[in-house]
Amino acid sequence: MQLEEYFDFQCHDDIRIKGTRVGIENILYEYIYRSRTPEEIVNSFSTITLEQVYATILYYLHNQESVGKYIANWLESNHQRWKTQQLNPSPTMLRLRQLRAEQQAKKNKNDSQIFA
Repeated sequence: MQLEEYFDFQCHDDIRIKGTRVGIENILYEYIYRSRTPEEIVNSFSTITLEQVYATILYYLHNQESVGKYIANWLESNHQRWKTQQLNPSPTMLRLRQLRAEQQAKKNKNDSQIFA
């Protein structure tokens, strides 16, 4: 089996593990940035095998420059999405923030009563 046969190259910025919805960026992020072992990574994803994790790492090692750019673009895209979400939160997110603020205010009030 050729290494590329482990992947679905859906477009230039979307490479998935064949037969799954898992992108190679998810596996490589765990491997590169979180220093997780292949065995730890496979335990985090119910739809991939250890062989697929090793194939992804090997693909990265054989194509470090292009896959490195792929990962950098993915990280930047995620960062931009996060910034957009922070500037335009959904109603659910606004409600969660309100609940968190209320819980913190209640905790602060209880703490001040204890130490008063």
